[in-house]
Amino acid sequence: MIRTDSEHADFRMLAALLDLDLVIRDGDDHAFYAQFNQIESIKELVIAYQRRLPVACGVIKPFTATAAEVKRMFVRPDYKKQSIAAKVSSELENWAIELGFSLCILETGKKQPEAIALYQKAHYRITASYEQYIGIDNSVCMTKPLIAKP
Repeated sequence: MIRTDSEHADFRMLAALLDLDLVIRDGDDHAFYAQFNQIESIKELVIAYQRRLPVACGVIKPFTATAAEVKRMFVRPDYKKQSIAAKVSSELENWAIELGFSLCILETGKKQPEAIALYQKAHYRITASYEQYIGIDNSVCMTKPLIAKP
């Protein structure tokens, strides 16, 4: 696993695969969500590899002075159910703590039940929708307080 930024070619490839998946899942709502998932100028992202193949990614972006937003989580279909997403999520949380954040927030969709299950297993809790997702029926917003490990 590596920490990098949005200029990394492997991230751009994984983000393109994620976008293809989301076009199908989001259907008519895709354009709305896509506006909040731009990949330019991201400074904190993680790429997971297996046998030198980029298989998963995830991003954190500052949302407030104390909250980091988790975005662009993706695992290639052939590598799902191997706990890779949990490892990426954990690495993002550790990085957020290092950067001084005390909370992670995220939005996912009702059409992504595997993502909801992943986050709930990682102790994220469903919360009221925030900012741009208020009133969006498909959105599921979640939060997790971050605690530095001794």
